[in-house]
Amino acid sequence: MSLRDKIRVMVVDDMSTSLGLITQALDNFGVRHVSTAGNGADALQLLGRQPAHLIISDYNMPNMDGLMLLHHLRSAAKTKEVGFILITGRAEQQIVDQGKKMGMNNFLQKPFEPIDLRKCIETIVGPL
Repeated sequence: MSLRDKIRVMVVDDMSTSLGLITQALDNFGVRHVSTAGNGADALQLLGRQPAHLIISDYNMPNMDGLMLLHHLRSAAKTKEVGFILITGRAEQQIVDQGKKMGMNNFLQKPFEPIDLRKCIETIVGPL
């Protein structure tokens, strides 16, 4: 069984268009276990019921942004090792630096191509 058949990925974004583009790309890569959440708070609740190996999160969301979600993930024993990719249209150096200090594994700037997403994922989990 290949990695893409086993890995569980959660996509967190408040924009349905972005969610759709990312989940479609994951499906095209052959990733079968994908869940979604509309913001960081919902993601944390869902993770309590459905653990994930990798979180792909937007930065700018209501209720809890991507970096706040990352902080919560790294602060909890059950989720501190979960892979984390931050996707943002605002790839300001301050945001990227803060994410790295908090344990972000990788980031991707919007807009992006599916091949860029795949490379970003594979630097964390290995070849899909």
